[in-house]
Amino acid sequence: MEECDPIAKSAIIEDDQWDTALQRALAQIAGIPTDLVFLFVSDIYADHFPEIARRVRSETGARVLLGCSGQGIVGKGLELEDVPALSLLALSLPDASLQAIRFTPELITNCTDPEEWHTRLNLQPDNVNAFLIFADPFQTDSERLIEALSYAYPGAPILGGLASGDFEERCAYIFCNDEVYEDGAVGLALGGEYTVFPLLSQGCEPIGEPWTITKVRNKNLITTISNRPAFALLVDTLEDLSPELQSRARRNLLVGLAADEYSRTLERGSFLIRQLIGIDRHTGALAIGAIPRQGQTIQFQMRDATTADLDLRELLILAKVELAGRQPVAAILCTCNGRGLNMFGEPHHDAKLIAQEFGTLPLAGLFCSGEIGPVGKRSFLHGFTASLALIVRRNFVGLF
Repeated sequence: MEECDPIAKSAIIEDDQWDTALQRALAQIAGIPTDLVFLFVSDIYADHFPEIARRVRSETGARVLLGCSGQGIVGKGLELEDVPALSLLALSLPDASLQAIRFTPELITNCTDPEEWHTRLNLQPDNVNAFLIFADPFQTDSERLIEALSYAYPGAPILGGLASGDFEERCAYIFCNDEVYEDGAVGLALGGEYTVFPLLSQGCEPIGEPWTITKVRNKNLITTISNRPAFALLVDTLEDLSPELQSRARRNLLVGLAADEYSRTLERGSFLIRQLIGIDRHTGALAIGAIPRQGQTIQFQMRDATTADLDLRELLILAKVELAGRQPVAAILCTCNGRGLNMFGEPHHDAKLIAQEFGTLPLAGLFCSGEIGPVGKRSFLHGFTASLALIVRRNFVGLF
C-alpha cells in the first residue's frame, strides 16, 4: 500500500474491567500512523474517562481525538447495549485538514453571525468539507448550534449525535483530545482531500398524500390543512389505508414537514420527521414537535420496525450506487437509543445491515439521545434515526 493511501482500523470490546477493554481495543487498532481517533465509551466506565482519553491519544499518537459516552456502544457488525464496552476508530488520512473544536455553551448562545463564527473558530467555509459533532444532551442547545453552523458553513454536511448516559443524574460526557467535558459540544471540521458522505435513515414511510398547511397558531398547532380541520384530514388519511396499515399507523403515527419546498419530488427521505404530540378533537388542531409554517407541505408518516428496516436497507443500497463501487475509508454510526433491541427485537440490527453492504468497513459509534444529519440541504437534530457518516475522498464522481 502506498504511503498516500488512507488507512483505518476499528475495535469494539466488552469487558467489566475498563483497563482490560482499553488494552485489547488499542492492540486491535495498532500499527497505523494515526491522525484521527474516535472514542465511544459506555457510561459505566465514567469514573475513568479522563485516563481513557489520555491513554488513547498518547498510545495512538493521534493529532485529534473526538468522541463521547454512550448507553450503548457500536462497532463493526455489533451493537452492545447497557453493558461495559468501548469502541475505537483510528484513521490515517494523508492530505486531510483536521480541526478539533470545543463549542462552549457560551459560544453556542452568543455567537449568532456567520462572520463571527468564522472568526471565533478560525475557520473559513472554503476550509471545511463536513462537520462531525458530539454534544451534551442536557445542558446544550444543540439545535441552535446545528442551525448556526448550517448558515455559517452552507453546503457542509453536519453529522453526529448527542451523548447518552445517566438520565436520572442528567449527565453525559464528550471528549476532545485529552479533555473530558460535561456540557457544550465537540466537533471535527474535516477538510482537505476528505469529506463525509451522509446517510440519514429516519425509518419512516409516508402515508396518504402531501398537503399544504393553511393555518397555524400558538407556534406548534396546525389548525387547518388544505383549508380543512387538520384532525379531520388525518382521520380520512387513516381510513383510506388497508386494515393492516391502519393498525400499524395508529400505533406509530408522526408528521413529515417538507425539507425543501422547491423539490420536484417528495418521497421518503424528503421530509423532516417530527412527533405528533397531541390532538384537539374539539377544534380539529394537531400539536406537533416542531414550528410549522403556513404554506409548508406536510405528509403524515408511520414508523415501526418494518419501515425502519426497509428504509435503512434501501438507503445503504442507494449509497453504494452513488459511490460507484468505491469503498469509503471508515464510518461513524450514531443510532437512536430507541432503536436497537427496543425497536427491532433483535441485537445489532443497524450495524449488521451496514456490514452486509460494506463488508469489512471499519466502523465505530454509539446509541444517542438525538442524532444529527441532513435532510435536503440542511442538517437537523432527529430522534429514532440512524445517522451514518461515511468518510470518503472528495474525488467521488457526483459527490458534493
